[in-house]
Amino acid sequence: MRQKAVETIAPQTATNVVIGTWNLRAFGGLSKTWQATGKDSPKRDWRAVTLIAEVIRCCDVFALQEVRRDTTALRFLLETLGPEWRVIISDVTEGDAGNEERLTFVYNSERVQPSGLVGEIVLPEDAKGTVRQFARSPYAAGFKRGKVEFILTTVHVIWGKDPSERLPELTTFAEWMLKWAKRKSDWNTNLLVLGDFNLDRLDDPLFQAFVSTGLWAPAEFNDLPRTIFDDEKNKHFYDQIAWFQTPTGTPLLESLTYTRRAGSFNFVPLCYPDLTLNETSWRISDHFPLWAEFRIG
Repeated sequence: MRQKAVETIAPQTATNVVIGTWNLRAFGGLSKTWQATGKDSPKRDWRAVTLIAEVIRCCDVFALQEVRRDTTALRFLLETLGPEWRVIISDVTEGDAGNEERLTFVYNSERVQPSGLVGEIVLPEDAKGTVRQFARSPYAAGFKRGKVEFILTTVHVIWGKDPSERLPELTTFAEWMLKWAKRKSDWNTNLLVLGDFNLDRLDDPLFQAFVSTGLWAPAEFNDLPRTIFDDEKNKHFYDQIAWFQTPTGTPLLESLTYTRRAGSFNFVPLCYPDLTLNETSWRISDHFPLWAEFRIG
């Protein structure tokens, strides 16, 4: 699997940075065995996390969604990745909608370093003195590669009973990010957003809300399945990596250039060929990872 991931994801060079995002299904507990059996719970084991690590180490920094309150699997992931790998992680968003989730960045400290900025997005009160916060607070962290800084804001949009329940969060998030991008003298160079936005289809109301403020996602993602259950009749656009551009199409990035190399990684045929897709999803994930390459300087 390591070799296949290396062949699929853009190679790390002295002049690039490779950024990834991955919703790791219920990434919390871990069975302390190399091969979980029918009696073991959870089904995620040492082998599964080792396979996950082989994909993550092909990138410089990865945003992870669905890391749970229990960080056993995350700690084993960091041990497997090696001492050069570090983590920046949010606390748990409380409440039923929060699903005991943390938003997380893991990064190769030999390739990128924290710039110092980190924080959760908390909404101000409206004119009526009320506010509805995000179900899972978006999490931002600044990084630098050489002299180039960039800020990653990761999010896992609420699922809800139907797509209409996601629309307010998507709209609010896009508008909040635009205000951040426009604030002068703020720490806002090279803003990128990434994560699981639970977008159903290209050009549906949810997708339009996502791009309404100028966020742009690479066209290279358009034909990629997002989950291992997707097929030709059932496609989704849940996961994205995006950044702002002008109405004329000029990216609002400084010394950071998208190389038009981006993609996903299909781990399914390489991991558990004898298991069902559902069984595989509880070991690795039900989502595919996404990655994008940027040239620095």
